[in-house]
Amino acid sequence: MKKIYWIIIIGVVIVSGVIIMQVMKGSAPLEIYTEQAQVRDIIEVVSATGKIQPETELKLSSDVSGEITEMKVKEGDQVKKGDLLCRIKPDLYMSAIDRVSATVNTTKANLTTTKAQLDQAKANLANAETSFKRSQKLFEQAAVSQQEFEAAKAQYEASKANVAAMEANVNAGEYNIQSTQASLKEAATNLEKTFIYAPVDGTISKLSVEKGERVVGVSGMAGTEILRLANLNEMEVSVEVNENDIIKVHKNDTALIEVDAYMDKKFKGIVTEIANSSNSTGISIDQVTNFVVKIRMLRESYGYLINEKNPVPFRPGMSASVDIQTTRAYKVMSVPIQAVTTRNNDSLETAQGNDEDRQVTVKNDNTEKQNKKEETKITELIFVLENGVAKQKEIKTGIQDNDYIEIKSGIRKGDEIISGPYSAVSKSLKEGTKIKKVRKEDLYKTEK
Repeated sequence: MKKIYWIIIIGVVIVSGVIIMQVMKGSAPLEIYTEQAQVRDIIEVVSATGKIQPETELKLSSDVSGEITEMKVKEGDQVKKGDLLCRIKPDLYMSAIDRVSATVNTTKANLTTTKAQLDQAKANLANAETSFKRSQKLFEQAAVSQQEFEAAKAQYEASKANVAAMEANVNAGEYNIQSTQASLKEAATNLEKTFIYAPVDGTISKLSVEKGERVVGVSGMAGTEILRLANLNEMEVSVEVNENDIIKVHKNDTALIEVDAYMDKKFKGIVTEIANSSNSTGISIDQVTNFVVKIRMLRESYGYLINEKNPVPFRPGMSASVDIQTTRAYKVMSVPIQAVTTRNNDSLETAQGNDEDRQVTVKNDNTEKQNKKEETKITELIFVLENGVAKQKEIKTGIQDNDYIEIKSGIRKGDEIISGPYSAVSKSLKEGTKIKKVRKEDLYKTEK
């Protein structure tokens, strides 16, 4: 019995101790760190990642089909306008010229023969006309018979028809010569097209075929890409911006560019193109909608990288990240972004809202009772440390950068803003919560 008695006493003591510790713990001040509200300049940025590419890049294809017999360049070569890049086997097109040339000569010979026949037909017509007129006079004088007169007349009409036919043949022959000469010109042009020259100055950024491979011409179809010619002196970054951010981006916005190959260096850029159509991936509500934005890299910001050994510091396909500077606010009240939270006005519970749109409308489906949606307002808040307790301040926010957010109303310069830890700001803090201020580094040391 005594043993059971002591077990009960020990159990009661342990339970009491746990309860006392919980009570003491519950009444202990919440450890936080603060930062004063300050006036700052804030630049709102839209961040994105993408690839470096030439601003101008030409995809060269052949107008004619055939085998590549000569390749005069390789990737990375710099060429001038008019330089020979490659050649396609010309045998087929030389044969075509010979064949069409023969056709032209034959057509000219036929036309010469037809013209001679026309001259003979005209002479015959003149004789027939003379004979017809003489027979007509004699017939009127009853010197020849009706049959003889009709025969002369028929001969005259036949000669006229023969001349008309010969004239038509001559015209057709002339048209045939024009047609065959056009075919000859086309064949000569096709032969010239077996030589592919650089249309502009640039650098060979990509070779798609090698010597000995066959290519398909672009006549009436999509031809084989042979190579790409780019101007590597003017580079740009192509990035995809989310649909929520694209409305903030405008042409001529400035940007800071970081290239993975050049750590700890930033280059300047300017927005030159914004796509009107989106690139969507996924299906239904899970799809991601992005818009392509192109940022020109300003040469003066990376000119110091250019030298004899490195004439082209950026190569197509390099990875880069950009911060597009969209909106600026100068000398405005600001606090750390993590200091701003949201609460339900009625319950003061944490709202799971969008950080970019801190005042939203939450619609609760209540179809079973009222078959309608009730709206509950979510308010932006900041907690200020005053006399050892947290004071809740309703605020109105503006733009933000990566670290700070503009506060348009609700606080004053120098207010001691509770900015961390995030779990406390977003969940634990309430009006009147007892606070213990510690240094940020000490707080995280304790948590570790």
